[in-house]
Amino acid sequence: MDENKGLGDEKYICRCEEVTEAEIRDAIRAGARSVVEIKRWTRAGMGICQGRSCRRLVERILAEELKLKPEEIEISSFRQPVRPVSIKAMDE
Repeated sequence: MDENKGLGDEKYICRCEEVTEAEIRDAIRAGARSVVEIKRWTRAGMGICQGRSCRRLVERILAEELKLKPEEIEISSFRQPVRPVSIKAMDE
């Protein structure tokens, strides 16, 4: 018996929001057809890095599930990473 079978879906794709590969695949199988839809359904790409770490992985999974070439996937836009700002810095 292969003890690693099925473990691939337990990998975290979006570490910021703790979204697994299985959750992303489930969203696609339920009807998500773009990176933006996956983001809305799973929060993948909505963390502090704003998708800079996971966007390409989400695109790859989407392409695999929809049997598309990676260049056929509509990409989402990047947002600037969120950084805490102190009240004192705003007064200056």
